[in-house]
Amino acid sequence: MAESVKVNQMVQKLSLEVVSGTEAGLQRAITTSDISRPGLELTGYFNYYSHDRLQLFGSKEITFAQRMMPEERLMVLRRMCSEDTPAFIVSRGLEVPQEMIQACKENDIPVLRSPISTSRLLGEMSTYLSSDLAARTSVHGVLVDVYGLGVLIQGDSGIGKSETALELIKRGHRLIADDRVDVYQQDELTLVGEPPQILQHLIEIRGIGIIDVMNLFGASAVRGSMQVQLSVYLEAWSKEKKYDRLGSADDSIQIAEVDIPQIRIPVKTGRNVAIIIEVAAMNYRAKVMGYDATKTFEDRLSKLIEENSIE
Repeated sequence: MAESVKVNQMVQKLSLEVVSGTEAGLQRAITTSDISRPGLELTGYFNYYSHDRLQLFGSKEITFAQRMMPEERLMVLRRMCSEDTPAFIVSRGLEVPQEMIQACKENDIPVLRSPISTSRLLGEMSTYLSSDLAARTSVHGVLVDVYGLGVLIQGDSGIGKSETALELIKRGHRLIADDRVDVYQQDELTLVGEPPQILQHLIEIRGIGIIDVMNLFGASAVRGSMQVQLSVYLEAWSKEKKYDRLGSADDSIQIAEVDIPQIRIPVKTGRNVAIIIEVAAMNYRAKVMGYDATKTFEDRLSKLIEENSIE
């Protein structure tokens, strides 16, 4: 889990303008994805002031501040400058009050500005911070984008996960992460996976070694992150074990407190696992859209039994 994000990291990511701020000030830590719109604080009400959050000023806050006397404005803004306040941000490219710059300089707090609307800026900052501050869990497997569906391929070591992923890449699908996938919970129902920095765009094939997928197959063969929507577990074929032949099994696994549907695929010589995973992804998408081939078969079977019983 990233305990904090530096202000300068957010500045670079969101292309923010630094109106005022030293190098030390831009190294201030952002520890929460919550963002404050300090309207009440401008009136002097500080009972519930969230001093450790980014302070975002839109047209309402700036217009209200402009109606205050300069001395009063400076006094209030000084009260808003706490030791752990990461930064002040002004949206819509609005003019920054000189009192804000003065108060922030006194406390070495950066003043930033963006030309975009307040609501859009709020959304972009919240999304960026929620992602970078989210707790991350590492899972063993390969994450591939198959027809726009994030498929996590898991299985025992040596079962052929990376080789299967390589075949999928050759068939036009995209690699997100090989061997280790860092996942984080975006919300209660959404799990996102991404590669560790050291393994980005790389895949290991036994007998060949490490290959750079982006270098060999081009930029269209890789992707930086992807929602994990389906888990495929590869296991060695066993004569003694019974496998689901109708697709009626409703298995799932829990990763980072999010339930992910799981399909178990037996692997043996002669089976093209890559094609099976492609079909599994298409079939799962069809189920999500309301079409279930298993239910259609069961309905037809029930109807046939009913017709035969009448005869």
